[in-house]
Amino acid sequence: MKKILFLTVFAAVATTVPVYAHHSFAAYYFADQSVSIEGFVEEFDFVNPHVWLHLQAADKDGKLQKVSVEWAPPNRLAQWGIKRDFLKPGDRVIVTGSPSRDGIGFKLQLKRLIRIADGWTWNGRGELR
Repeated sequence: MKKILFLTVFAAVATTVPVYAHHSFAAYYFADQSVSIEGFVEEFDFVNPHVWLHLQAADKDGKLQKVSVEWAPPNRLAQWGIKRDFLKPGDRVIVTGSPSRDGIGFKLQLKRLIRIADGWTWNGRGELR
């Protein structure tokens, strides 16, 4: 009896977690708006469920601010040839993305990325130049 109860609970949790973990970007970001920011890579978190790019960028007063940019899952980026060591601290980039709805800190959902040093560009959906 305990084994059946355990398996039932395990099955319920195992099938619920993926649904809970998935979310709509439109619920968290203004999909119809775009902001472009030039800054320097502070950290490139190549982790599940989504990769995060953390930048230092000057605000309108010239003060450095942290900008967190949410990208795609790491397995999708790997399919596009983007690996864990693709961006390094100090790399200068221009990011364009949808701003966050929560108003806490400065976050974007990435739509476009340009690495200044070599002009490498990602235009969304795996389009690379």
